[in-house]
Amino acid sequence: QRTNPSWNETFKFQVQNAGAADHHQKLVLRIMDKDIFNADDFVGKATINVADVISLGVEKGNSELHPCKYSVVLADMTYCGEIRVGVKFTLKMEEEIVEEFGGWKHNIGH
Repeated sequence: QRTNPSWNETFKFQVQNAGAADHHQKLVLRIMDKDIFNADDFVGKATINVADVISLGVEKGNSELHPCKYSVVLADMTYCGEIRVGVKFTLKMEEEIVEEFGGWKHNIGH
């Protein structure tokens, strides 16, 4: 049994309504122990408040929470360890469509 697992994974998520002012935006990581012959076991969960990194990213185009430790808790909220996670937010700009009308260029943007 590994007591210090290392995932070294990168996950991408699309955030809907990123510009909306919501101070309760959270990323919840459910940590599971994969079993080959049985159902996967719930190890714990970690909650990361991402409201600030999203609002800063919307304002500046991108922002980042450098990797740091977050508490992992069980279903009854008792502490059972830590996980190290970094978060990066990048604002996806809608592509600008340019159409030509008899030599004139007209920008159609959002």
